[in-house]
Amino acid sequence: MNSQTTTPSADDRAAITAVVQSQAEAWNRADAETFAEHYAQDGTFTNIVGIQIYGKAGFVEEHAQIFRTIFAGSHITFTLGRIHFLRPDVAVADIDATLVNVQQVPPSAKLGSDGALHTKLQEVLTKEDGRWWIAAFHNVAVAQIPPR
Repeated sequence: MNSQTTTPSADDRAAITAVVQSQAEAWNRADAETFAEHYAQDGTFTNIVGIQIYGKAGFVEEHAQIFRTIFAGSHITFTLGRIHFLRPDVAVADIDATLVNVQQVPPSAKLGSDGALHTKLQEVLTKEDGRWWIAAFHNVAVAQIPPR
């Protein structure tokens, strides 16, 4: 990496914030297609149990399946933490996710003392033709979201 700092525009920050917000809204409607609206065709997804899925079709299929089964009727809250711009067209978004009304807890994950499933989600986004796309989506279950 070079030592130059990247100063993102307020519009880019707002656009990434909107991507994250639209994902939460789509999740809460159990709408896998819209949840993947900003997901790159060749994106990489790592779920909370470490399974990797490549490509948008697999991302949509995986989420459609969990919306019908273990996360049917669930509600998610995304809290966007840091947006780090590696370059003007590449950003990393750190997101705290809290999922309630979970039907079944995935293997190796545990509900927090509040009864919610907590994860740390990291998205790598790339800007192409003026639009932000999720190139990588990495999700890790945690017992509780630690304070910042």
